[in-house]
Amino acid sequence: MKNLKIMSKNSLKMLSMLLLFTSAVAFSQTAKVIEMKGTDQMRFSVETIQASPGQKITVKLSNDSKFPAVAMAHNFVLLKQSADSKAVNLASSKQRDNDYIAPEMKDQIIAHTGLAAGGQTVEVTFNAPKKPGKYTYICTFPGHFQSGMIGTLIVK
Repeated sequence: MKNLKIMSKNSLKMLSMLLLFTSAVAFSQTAKVIEMKGTDQMRFSVETIQASPGQKITVKLSNDSKFPAVAMAHNFVLLKQSADSKAVNLASSKQRDNDYIAPEMKDQIIAHTGLAAGGQTVEVTFNAPKKPGKYTYICTFPGHFQSGMIGTLIVK
């Protein structure tokens, strides 16, 4: 009987530890969700995102524009710190058939969505860079970057 009580206590302790570990793992993999809109004024409704190094983030970009997609669509393109945002944008603005993402610039991009036309939402999930600092995100639809559709991911 004593052995059974000892085994029950040990089993309960092990089960508790297992549940605690499982909960911690599940919590650590839950993404921080950022919901933003791309506006007809060519702006992101969220221009600053705060994150911890390596934190999982989901960006959901909505577009409620009434303009046709050829005139007003948006994407979210997060750039590496070393990226030349003007060069990425210029090359990407010529890539209509590739959602305005230049294949030759992918090495400068951390994460990106497809295009969101009016009434659509696109999303991307990624891990924030491990290196603290500021990372630029832009919309590469023609004319939007030049009009100020830019934001900053701050990793600290």
